Amino acid sequence: MTQKAVRHILDTIGELFPDAHCELHHSNPFELTIAVLLSAQCTDETVNKVTKDLFQKYTKPEDYLAVPPEELEQDIRRIGLFRNKASHIRKLCQMLLDKYDGQIPEKHEQLVELPGVGRKTANVVVSNAFGVPAIAVDTHVERVSKRLGLAAEEDSVLEVEKKLMKKVPREEWTQTHHRLIFFGRYHCKAQNPNCELCPLLDRCREGKKRMKPKTTRKTITNQ
Repeated sequence: MTQKAVRHILDTIGELFPDAHCELHHSNPFELTIAVLLSAQCTDETVNKVTKDLFQKYTKPEDYLAVPPEELEQDIRRIGLFRNKASHIRKLCQMLLDKYDGQIPEKHEQLVELPGVGRKTANVVVSNAFGVPAIAVDTHVERVSKRLGLAAEEDSVLEVEKKLMKKVPREEWTQTHHRLIFFGRYHCKAQNPNCELCPLLDRCREGKKRMKPKTTRKTITNQ
């Protein structure tokens, strides 16, 4: 794909969603890290409902360690995989206290060492909390990138990330990450993409298949 074609995709998505942003509610890097950890295999909407009360009850790492594990599990019960996530949160908080004076570290390589924090979560935190350009590849970013030809269908999540980092100007990484998510979440959905009104239909592998006119077969009747 040419740089001109990439630019067209970025500009078009930018026009559709100029104000795309992180939809997880948070007021500091610690809350953002907890919210992203909770969002794995769960919608941002559900996470926000849970963290509304959670972040009032727990404001620092010590708070999560001061209650029995079962109490924290109960507080996040509406979240998928809540037992595993509660365990990760407690271990993460302990590591923050042991190694980082209770603060979220700013470096990517330090973040990925935290329990429950993978590459995607680390990218979200460094970009949104600390202003470091990054592209976090979630299911929306991966799906849209492959449909629009920014990545190959067989590419792994890491390969998608590397290709986007190569094709998108560094200063636009974080912005593009949010816009690709909005495009995938509100327009180019997994099951019911809005192909009929899509300004990028000519670039989309999935859209071309979906919009291809179905051939009608004539029924031959025996006279």
